[in-house]
Amino acid sequence: MQTRNPFLDEFAKLSTSAMGLAQAAGEEAKTAFRAQADRFAAEMDLVRKDEFDALKAEVSALRAELATLKGEPETKPKKPQKGTSTDGTRLPDAAG
Repeated sequence: MQTRNPFLDEFAKLSTSAMGLAQAAGEEAKTAFRAQADRFAAEMDLVRKDEFDALKAEVSALRAELATLKGEPETKPKKPQKGTSTDGTRLPDAAG
């Protein structure tokens, strides 16, 4: 035999409403957090992944090209001849 207790009935309705309100508040907080995070990311001026990958590939190609250029034999610098670096003439000194 069931009896209807108005106090318990109102308490059940109140609990149901509170749970619905808590769920709505949670969704609202999640939406506000996402909006704040999106705004923060937009202000940071971040680079997209595809742009980063393209630049990374370009830098890698430039490094490989630089390595090949450094690996090529360069013209050897001329070694200084033995003796003085002048042609043998003496410069006049301050005494004349």
